[in-house]
Amino acid sequence: MTDGPLVLGIDDGTTAVKVTLFDAELQAVASARRPVATAHPAPGRVEQDPGEVLQAVVDAVAEVLPAAAGRPVVATGLDHQGESVLAWHPVTREPVSPIIVWQDKRGIEVYDKVDPELLARTGLPPDPYFSAPKLAWLVREHGPDVRLGTVDAWLSDRLGAGWATDPSTASRTALQVLGDVGWDTALCIAFGIPRTSLPEIRPTAGDLGTLHHERWDVDLPLRARVCDQQAALAGAGCVLPGRAKATYGTGVFVLAHTGATPPHAEGLLPTVAWQASGRVDYALDGGVFTAGALLEWLSGTLGLAADPERLTALAATVPDAGGVRVLPALAGAGAPWWRPEARGVIAGLTGGTTKAHIARAAVEAIAHRVADVVDAMGGVDVLRIDGGLTNDPLLCRLQADLLGVAVERSAADATVAGAAGLALVGAGLLDDVRDLDGLLAPGERIEPQLAAAERQAARATWSAFVQRALALH
Repeated sequence: MTDGPLVLGIDDGTTAVKVTLFDAELQAVASARRPVATAHPAPGRVEQDPGEVLQAVVDAVAEVLPAAAGRPVVATGLDHQGESVLAWHPVTREPVSPIIVWQDKRGIEVYDKVDPELLARTGLPPDPYFSAPKLAWLVREHGPDVRLGTVDAWLSDRLGAGWATDPSTASRTALQVLGDVGWDTALCIAFGIPRTSLPEIRPTAGDLGTLHHERWDVDLPLRARVCDQQAALAGAGCVLPGRAKATYGTGVFVLAHTGATPPHAEGLLPTVAWQASGRVDYALDGGVFTAGALLEWLSGTLGLAADPERLTALAATVPDAGGVRVLPALAGAGAPWWRPEARGVIAGLTGGTTKAHIARAAVEAIAHRVADVVDAMGGVDVLRIDGGLTNDPLLCRLQADLLGVAVERSAADATVAGAAGLALVGAGLLDDVRDLDGLLAPGERIEPQLAAAERQAARATWSAFVQRALALH
């Protein structure tokens, strides 16, 4: 399509901001990417500079807008890195804290003061991954008169669309009762977080205000605001109950669309997928907190390869891991065990172990961890996959083999496409989120090749290793 309206997707990810300009059929017109640095100032602390994130958004949007060439940008969708939070001044909108990233462990002690029965109403375990303990820490550090929120709320406020978030994000905070779409007073009191310090919760898709900046030659109608993994669920075309996706980035996040009823599965998270089209849709979520971050650490910190791409290429040079096992728990063990105190483990080393064996074990570990989550979901018929790590053929093949089902690799960046797709719904260019099913078809399909007996043996060996590794902590 060479004319007609355009829609913009803005993806505030953990490692980078990505912006894509699409036509109304979600075909990309122009894209831009800006990396964002992450700091680890102390053990258990993970931070980003809010100014750097804002600048990355402004720059990336400014880069793609000229490609509109006079065509109207009728909708913008903004997704963000989920549970990461910050505090800012209510008048100047200047940040008074760094962004405390979802991997950060601070504030965990506040769970000791929260009634377990009250917390159970959220459907979430007592893990520092969620926003509430981080927000409680910010209140203790900066007092009750600041504005608090996830990164979407700050970007929206700073860029003129107002101080607000959406139900998919609020469901990740531990400040919302499962099945509700507002802040829960009892939970806010239990965590010591004033409700007046929290943003308004508005629908995921609709008229959400206007974004503007002096470097942009047009104002941008904000028509969707959503948590990044839920955006990826939409962008993978998982808009009907029973469909599931896995997004491979810093971590891997597996979500399965479950329909209009809040779901439950042991070790997994019930979450709001989105509030749009006049209803609330739900999903089951299981997070693997260390995936791409493991490859970055092995290549950058330990020096096993020049970069993660060369590390995965090295992994493909050996037929197996030579008995090496890796537990990718650099930020704790997420679903389905929820062990925030867990540490990463490399085991099975011998005098014959090479860098290639460790690299292979790391790639295998990521695939096994995703299989752990999918198994907790009761399995799937097919898994749609997206994210930078899915460019690695070895990982994709291992994933299909360890699941015993086909994986379908997304033809596009599912996260930013999902944000834009939800914005089409918010702008009224699509009647229903389910209409995205026809626009976002899956790409390459990879069938499993491993025999069932071999797969079961590999999974059993992995499970035994995990239990021993977790017992070390």
